[in-house]
Amino acid sequence: MRAIEYRSFGGPEVLRVIDAPKPAPRRGEALVRVRAIGLNFFEVLTRQDRYAVTPVLPLVPGVEVAGVIEALGEDVAAPAVGTRVAVPMFAFGRGSGGGAEYVSIDAGALVPIPDDVSFEVATALMIQGLTALHLVRQSKLKGKTVLVTAAAGGVGSLLIQLAKEAGAKTVIALAGGSEKVAFARSLGADVAIDYRTADWQETLSRHLVGGSVETIYDFVGGGFTKSALCLLSPGGELVFGAMGRFELAAGDVERMLSNNQSLRGFALLPLLTPSGLKVDLGHLFRQVEDGRLKVHVGGRFPLAQAAEAHSVLEARSAMGKIVLVP
Repeated sequence: MRAIEYRSFGGPEVLRVIDAPKPAPRRGEALVRVRAIGLNFFEVLTRQDRYAVTPVLPLVPGVEVAGVIEALGEDVAAPAVGTRVAVPMFAFGRGSGGGAEYVSIDAGALVPIPDDVSFEVATALMIQGLTALHLVRQSKLKGKTVLVTAAAGGVGSLLIQLAKEAGAKTVIALAGGSEKVAFARSLGADVAIDYRTADWQETLSRHLVGGSVETIYDFVGGGFTKSALCLLSPGGELVFGAMGRFELAAGDVERMLSNNQSLRGFALLPLLTPSGLKVDLGHLFRQVEDGRLKVHVGGRFPLAQAAEAHSVLEARSAMGKIVLVP
């Protein structure tokens, strides 16, 4: 079978397609023919050796896939051969290996995909969908003004919609460029602003009653966090999920405390349980089926173009989800 692999850290060019042995399902496992592989920004950082954990090389990246069950190992009766399934490898101790034409995994980890949900959309609802869902659950958004950064990305585009469903009074989207701003607005953002413009804060303030927001979801980090903090209302909440680019100084945090503001980090994996994950993915699948949740697949690339897909993701030029299609 074909798989993607890298043997050294670096740019997208380190990715290559290899021939690898097709796995055989062991006792309790199912063999899945992969139809879509989701890409996430942390995989770019991992490839660059800039993520929290340095993996052992060589590495076949990929932690979320969707496909069809082709064979069952011993002691497995369900799901049946031919079932369309989501494979959330990241939630079951598999931090790699999904970037291939086949994967074999514990059958209990599989989540059936409804016929009306595509394989590509299913990948978008795993890490990114579950992240958006848990972010909304952890905050009381009803009647509040909410700011979503990186609003045209995989998490942000879903968070806009789920925040509105949770009762947010006003959802403000920050995105880079006019096309992404229009995209965020099409998903239901009440206000969408290009953060690349020099006066984005002034533009945002003109749309606010009282000049502040009550909840900020920061997926950008770096110097942006301090700029966004100036917009947070007394008693407001800053939710930080920018993968390690936290640059607030002690004085900034002290001012938050004096304003009764809260700072909350976000990490998905500690929130997941096997049973809860299946319920939550089923919930997201139904929302897509019902038309209540729109998922945008911004790019589909064959395995041979994995480097190009990583380049697009690294440049943050795409909207929604980027997937590889074996």
